[in-house]
Amino acid sequence: MIHVIATIKLLEGQRQAWLAEFQKVLPKVKAEVGCIEYAAAFDVATGLPVQPPIRDDVAIVIEKWSDLDALKAHLASPHMAEYRERVKDMLNGITLHVHQPA
Repeated sequence: MIHVIATIKLLEGQRQAWLAEFQKVLPKVKAEVGCIEYAAAFDVATGLPVQPPIRDDVAIVIEKWSDLDALKAHLASPHMAEYRERVKDMLNGITLHVHQPA
């Protein structure tokens, strides 16, 4: 299994529009072979001293895939290409961190 943390930097004011597009593609992603978990999350204020400042315009997509081939197939899928086209004008950058369990 592999874990993926996708950090999606949104343009100011695009959070709700991006989330609506994410919700549209979510069922297709969850139906993909090898998808174990796929969910969006946003920072929440906790008051914990180790937490950095809240980022209102950053979405985190937390993913688990059976293996790297499943992730690569996901990234190459037609529905993800369509999703990327729909959200491209909402974004200020994306980073992926891919991890394996310890």
